[in-house]
Amino acid sequence: MDQNFSIVSLVLGASNVVQVVLALLLSVSLASWTVIFRKYFAIRSARVKTDEFEQDFWSGTSLTELYQAALANARHGSALQRIFAAGMREFFKLRERNLDASDLVDGARRAMRAALQREMDTLESNLSFLASVASVSPYVGLFGTVWGIMHAFVGLSNLQQVTLATVAPGIAEALVATAIGLFAAIPAVIAYNFFARDIDRLSIRFDAFMEEFSNILHRQAAPHPAGASRSHDTGVH
Repeated sequence: MDQNFSIVSLVLGASNVVQVVLALLLSVSLASWTVIFRKYFAIRSARVKTDEFEQDFWSGTSLTELYQAALANARHGSALQRIFAAGMREFFKLRERNLDASDLVDGARRAMRAALQREMDTLESNLSFLASVASVSPYVGLFGTVWGIMHAFVGLSNLQQVTLATVAPGIAEALVATAIGLFAAIPAVIAYNFFARDIDRLSIRFDAFMEEFSNILHRQAAPHPAGASRSHDTGVH
């Protein structure tokens, strides 16, 4: 390729408006890739920690021990562990008021639902940014292309004779904006779909756990025969 038609030469020779568009798109692309890498590691960590907590939960460890571990590891634990802790905390508070089993479980479920919403907001953070990049970047690049072509033709209006050699550089400079716009948009849309699918799967797992845990709490809160223990230290089976 001729040196005059290298990407760097085309960018440096573009009009000021096109250069601003290119700088904006490159900045957005860099920010998008930063979000992609951070979100990838965050979701992978959430999935691994969820697996670990579910394994502990169904291993037979008592609810009290699980709750104490969740409180001690509240900041660095899994999202599912925090949802569990919210349900247990509300369950213990309501049980002191001698409510019936249905009210205890309903209160715990509401607390877990609120915790679930907070965790989902955290997992879904910055997804809207990727969606915006995916949808807007091509149009921003197209704007730069249209402006660049318009600028090229205005510059050609003063020439007596116009050939392909005189038209090509201006059009090539303008088309770079479209290329950069697609470069920013394509990874963003792929990452958005990938992350949205993984987050939906985690949400389904959280919902399933909440239902199973609610059934366990209902058995814990149900009236026991005379002489039977109502302790919440019973292991999870």
